[in-house]
Amino acid sequence: MKHKVRRILSLASVLTIGVGALGMFAGCTTKHPEVTITYSFNGTDYSVSYTLSRNDAPKTVQHFLELADAGFYDGTCIHDFTSDALYGGGYKFDGGELKEIDYFSTVKELEKDKGIVFTQSVWKLGEAKEPLYTVYGEFSDNGVQNQYSRENRHSAGALVMYYTSKGTFSGDVTVERADGGKNNDGNSTQHVRYAANSATSLFYTYRGTTNASLDKSYCVFGKADSDDYKNKLENGLFKAIEEYEETLDESASFTEEITRKINTFEPFEDVAKAGLEATFKTPVDQPIIIKSVKVNKY
Repeated sequence: MKHKVRRILSLASVLTIGVGALGMFAGCTTKHPEVTITYSFNGTDYSVSYTLSRNDAPKTVQHFLELADAGFYDGTCIHDFTSDALYGGGYKFDGGELKEIDYFSTVKELEKDKGIVFTQSVWKLGEAKEPLYTVYGEFSDNGVQNQYSRENRHSAGALVMYYTSKGTFSGDVTVERADGGKNNDGNSTQHVRYAANSATSLFYTYRGTTNASLDKSYCVFGKADSDDYKNKLENGLFKAIEEYEETLDESASFTEEITRKINTFEPFEDVAKAGLEATFKTPVDQPIIIKSVKVNKY
C-alpha cells in the first residue's frame, strides 16, 4: 500500500512539474519583446534598444527573434546607408568586398548543426507543406488587416522587415494567417503571391518621418527606444559618420554606389534567372557592422 501511495505521489509530482514547466514556457513570450542591436563603426560600439510588437506582427517578430537567437545577424553589416534608412541583415564584408549571405543554406545549417527549429509561415504551393523559410508579409498590401490599432508605423527609429524586388515573378505560395482565419473566411491558410511573402533576414531602421505608402507595403514590427535613437544613433553613430566624412578628401565619399545581383540564393529558379539587380550606397573604407542582435525579453 505504501509503495502504491509513493507511486501516486511521484506521478502527481511529475505532473505538477510538467504543468509548471508548460506555464513557465507560456509565460516566456510577451506582447512586447525587447532586443538590443549593437552597431560598430570606426572602433566604437553603439547599442540601441528596440521594443517589438506581437500585436502588429506576430509572425515577423517570432521570425526575427529566432534569427537573432541563432546568431544569424552577428557580424553582418549595413549594406545600404541612406538618408532614410540603415539597411542590414543580409550581407557581410569579406576581404573588403560586399557579399550576399546564402540565407537559405545558412538557416538550414543552423537547424541541422544547432538543432534549431525555425517557425514557418510560408510554404511552397501544393498539397505537401514544403517550408520556404521566408516570413508572412504582415502589412495591408498583402491583405493583412490588424485587428488592433497599429502600435508602430514608419517614423524615426521604426524597425522594419524588408524584402527585395522579385520582378515579374508572380508565383503563388501558401501562407499561414496570423489570425488563424478567425477574422476572414475561417481558413487558417491562403494562397497569395510570393513577392510580398518573401522576406528572409533583411531589415532596416527608418530615419525619416511618417510614410503611409511604406506602411502599406512593408512590415513595421518594432521601434527603437526614443532616448537610444537620439543619443546612440542621431548623436552617436550618425554624428560619428559625419565627423569621419569631414576627415576625407574632397573627392572621397563615405559611401559609394555599387550594383549587385540580388535573390541569387532564392529557391525559385525563375527569380534567380531574372538577373535582378539593386544599387546600394555602401560604406567604403569604414563599414558599419551589426556586431550583435541580442534578445533581452521574449
